[in-house]
Amino acid sequence: MASNRGLAYIKPGVVEVQSIDYPKLELGNRKCDHGVILKIVSTNICGSDQHMVRGRTTAPAGIILGHEITGEVIEAGRDVEFIKEGDLVSIPFNIACGRCRSCKERKTGICLNVNPARPGAAYGYVDMGGWIGGQAEYVMAPYADFNLLKFPDKDQAMAKITDLTLLSDIFPTGYHGAVSAGVGPGTIVYIAGAGPVGLASAASCHLLGAACVIVGDMIPERLAQARSFGCETVDLRKDATLAEQIEQIVGEPEVDACVDCVGFEARGHGADADTEKPATVLNAVMEVTRAGGGIGIPGLYVTGDPGAIDENAKIGMLGIRIGLGWAKSHQFTTGQCPVMKYNRALMNCILYDKIQIAKAVNATVITLDEAPQGYIDFDKGAAKKFVIDPHGLIAA
Repeated sequence: MASNRGLAYIKPGVVEVQSIDYPKLELGNRKCDHGVILKIVSTNICGSDQHMVRGRTTAPAGIILGHEITGEVIEAGRDVEFIKEGDLVSIPFNIACGRCRSCKERKTGICLNVNPARPGAAYGYVDMGGWIGGQAEYVMAPYADFNLLKFPDKDQAMAKITDLTLLSDIFPTGYHGAVSAGVGPGTIVYIAGAGPVGLASAASCHLLGAACVIVGDMIPERLAQARSFGCETVDLRKDATLAEQIEQIVGEPEVDACVDCVGFEARGHGADADTEKPATVLNAVMEVTRAGGGIGIPGLYVTGDPGAIDENAKIGMLGIRIGLGWAKSHQFTTGQCPVMKYNRALMNCILYDKIQIAKAVNATVITLDEAPQGYIDFDKGAAKKFVIDPHGLIAA
């Protein structure tokens, strides 16, 4: 039997590379003849993984992390018809059957058949169906014909692999946040958070034709990264309010659309910047979004947070000023990005040089053995998107 290694969550603040089982075309008693085994070319560290590693979810010890996966097919199940051995593919972080009502409505983030706990599944994530994560050397991907996006030319794809690896999650997720907020030509938009998803959303806003993209964060290096590709920025540690800083940029204290790329570990603004206040971003974006504007919420909010600041927050019950959003007729879009809705078009944008998404998020390649340090650096606020190269294929 071939060997395999993967990155396991051990306890809060601790991950380690371990020898793990080589993947099979099954999950427990569930046969996956519709799946494939992949040799992983690239797999990325995500902020959602970081929530688990901080101990802010119900993730069990020993879970193999990783839901952002790009790989080469080395074995195909007997029921796989169109994906072939040797294909280089992007794997959406959403696992979807392609058969249920949600999938047929292109709502692949809430597939009804791949997770007995609730709608929606993902690789290596908390209560998302038990599927093994892909921060490893090899992984199994089910429902291959439906889920996998094949790159048309392997050599061309490898030349742009640090861009294309972002199709598994953060590029579609950032784009989804922008689209669902109503961003289009001429839009003035505020992006909350300059982590990788926020930067991907900001780059997506430019792609969609936004006139002005403003990014807010508390980490100077991340704000500098946003400015590096043409964004305006606001420093949320300043005493000036978000509305006041926006007014200094665009002449009025509001924007057409907002995207929350922070999620449930939000902190206060200004004097409260060191205090966790999980509803801060949601309330702030309602304040600065104009009447009739849209708010996209790709930032993660959970139903179980053992490290939350109060009992309500532990079950995802936050102090949201929904009356303000109602009074301003805001539209809200929440939940996982349905990656398959966007990834093919975004792949073409990369292949035809319409966007340099790896440059925007500062994609930084590391080895699998360097991944534990990558988590430490990411937790400190590094202005980087860490891309794991488990076989040295990117380096080569």
